[in-house]
Amino acid sequence: MTHKLLTDGPGEKMMLLGNEAIARGAVEAGVAFASTYPGTPSSEISLNLFQISKQTDLYFEYSTNEKVALEVSAAAANAGVRAMCIMKHVGVNVAADVLMTLAYIGVKGGLVILTADDPFMFSSQNEQDNRYYAKLSGLPMLEPSSVAEAKEMVPRAFDLSEKLGEPVLLRTTTRINHSTGIVSFGQVQTPQTRGDFTKDPFNYVCVPAVSRKLHVRLLENMDRAEELAAASEFNFVEGDGTWGVICNGVSYSYVADAVQDLDIGDRTRVLRIGFSHPVPGSLIKDFLKACDKVLVVEEGEPYMEEAVKAFAQEAGLTLPVRGKDKDLFSRLYEFDPALVRGAMARFFGVPYSPPVTPDLSDLPELPQRPPNLCAGCSHRATYYAVKKAAEGSDTIYPSDIGCYTLGFLPPLSMADFVVCMGASVGAACGFSKVTDKKVVAFIGDSTFFHSGMAGLVNAVFNNHNFTLVILDNSTTAMTGHQPHPGVDMTDMNMDGYGRVSIEAVVRAIGAPHVTVIKPFKVKKSIEAVREALEFKGVSVIISREACTLYAKSLNRLNSRAFYVSDKCRHDRGCLDDLGCPAFYLRNEQVMIDPDLCVGCAVCAQLCPENAILPLKA
Repeated sequence: MTHKLLTDGPGEKMMLLGNEAIARGAVEAGVAFASTYPGTPSSEISLNLFQISKQTDLYFEYSTNEKVALEVSAAAANAGVRAMCIMKHVGVNVAADVLMTLAYIGVKGGLVILTADDPFMFSSQNEQDNRYYAKLSGLPMLEPSSVAEAKEMVPRAFDLSEKLGEPVLLRTTTRINHSTGIVSFGQVQTPQTRGDFTKDPFNYVCVPAVSRKLHVRLLENMDRAEELAAASEFNFVEGDGTWGVICNGVSYSYVADAVQDLDIGDRTRVLRIGFSHPVPGSLIKDFLKACDKVLVVEEGEPYMEEAVKAFAQEAGLTLPVRGKDKDLFSRLYEFDPALVRGAMARFFGVPYSPPVTPDLSDLPELPQRPPNLCAGCSHRATYYAVKKAAEGSDTIYPSDIGCYTLGFLPPLSMADFVVCMGASVGAACGFSKVTDKKVVAFIGDSTFFHSGMAGLVNAVFNNHNFTLVILDNSTTAMTGHQPHPGVDMTDMNMDGYGRVSIEAVVRAIGAPHVTVIKPFKVKKSIEAVREALEFKGVSVIISREACTLYAKSLNRLNSRAFYVSDKCRHDRGCLDDLGCPAFYLRNEQVMIDPDLCVGCAVCAQLCPENAILPLKA
């Protein structure tokens, strides 16, 4: 069945997720090469291109990390092939080493770098504003305000990249990535899948003498890009009043609603900035000259606000320009229509009575539903084994980014320090050197390949003393079961791939104590962990058990639910020590939901009364 995003029907309309719309835009642009490291909220772009690659000549890869992803796409683009590199906002931190110098070198074929920012941190450890990467690198940036526009911007971003000979950053936010909207399909451009690289070391080899010359070229390109931004259709003015609003991204939709709801259309003019770097100075100055006061509406940092104030000063204007202020907009979290409407009413002095909040005091409080490891998750069993093996010792648990981060919540409480991808290993090195406590670090299989190996090399070389637990569940689970270098791709009916053994890598690095456990075998796992903890030096435990959801998708989960029999004496260790979501209480009696239980049997191995038994088939 042909993938829906390959539909060859210009003018046809389809309801798409924002990330699907972006993938369709890439198809229409004739993308021939795509690379990524998966990260929410960008993951569905990669998934769709991965699926499309199975039906077309598109080359797609899940790269080891974002730095590698950008390197391979940069090479493809410099061979004249249109390439796209996709990542979430914190992924750009990993790719930044490449990005900064690639801006000097530039590209031959179009290269679009998708950065998906995450205001409110729905699935991220920070809410950094990646517009500053455009400013830092000197690269153009586009920002869509709707799902439909996101699709339209992708082909234009490729055109812009080739016109300037530079990569182009396409910045989205979660509200664009994960909203749905009607998208009108355009013409699909035939991709050029093969390229050629012409040697030119004095433009491609960034030794200092070459880079000095290339920096001049980059700044000249920035001047050209600013002219293009000033004339871009993605930067436009609506209305002709003297109350000015400057906005970007999804904030534009909230502003448009507020202008209508407050009935101030005849007094307001709105400047929407979609080509946001270089900031179009001449356009902003002309806009300011027509206004009595201006409100800047932007999620995140005061990126545009600072630029607007600078342009006002250059033009000798003294009108009030405000944005981030305790009475208006915060640098925290997402905006919403009500927040923007209220701030605009306050700033412009418009009478406004927000809707009366309904009285819900007579309704019971909704129960909290914190994020949790799935029923039957092997990470829960691993955590239990480590916790039991370390019982009685004062232990620090540096952890990492992935499903297993959820182990920080009670009753597991197995994460004390989480910073970024791969940091658990490096942090363990530091904790082990400056404290007398036992240190056990956790890292996932995909994260180990992403950025954990260097930390382990450091630990072995410097002879640190800690235990590293690599949670190998055979997939990149948290972002949707994408492959990584340790995955057997034949499970996905795909051939032509290699496979890297985590155990072989760890042994090759020189870890002096390496053990592989099956975490659902609880007693043996505890014994193996205890032995690793007693080892002086670097010890590594590879906890190998497929993700339950992934195994289910492969029809390899022979689940047989368990139940609590009348032998139960209400010890509740099963409930209190594991916190499996399949458990619940009925009249203070521990029960197991057979629809959630997958039959991992971990709880049955813990029960002192042997009261947890499999249901009869």
